[in-house]
Amino acid sequence: MATAGKSGAGDKVTAPEGMYPARQPSRWKRNLVVLALLALGGSLAFAWQALREEALVGAAYGARVGCVCRFVSQRSIAACEGDLKVAGLSGVAGMVSLSEDATTQTITGSVPLLASQSAGYREDRGCQLEPWQD
Repeated sequence: MATAGKSGAGDKVTAPEGMYPARQPSRWKRNLVVLALLALGGSLAFAWQALREEALVGAAYGARVGCVCRFVSQRSIAACEGDLKVAGLSGVAGMVSLSEDATTQTITGSVPLLASQSAGYREDRGCQLEPWQD
């Protein structure tokens, strides 16, 4: 408990419990973290368009190759995905995954959060990409 008023030679003045909040991290550490997050966000914003375009090209390539693999060559979708993994797509385009819609005979290649593209099989035309959607 705090003593108020005059203090003698041996008296000690203390603050009551809970009067001061728990120690906060130093400001320079907090500012450093904020600066790092801003730099990361800025670099991501700067590179976003290039990442998205690379992902869109990779997804379109994956959809077209996957369509031919699945519907022309009659191979399983897992085998077609395996072909994409060894195709040498670099960067973001290397993360393409395939999905199949058997009723419309369409393969969709997608890169999570960035792009997806579909290619459909028609007996008279073979595999064609669906129109690009920006």
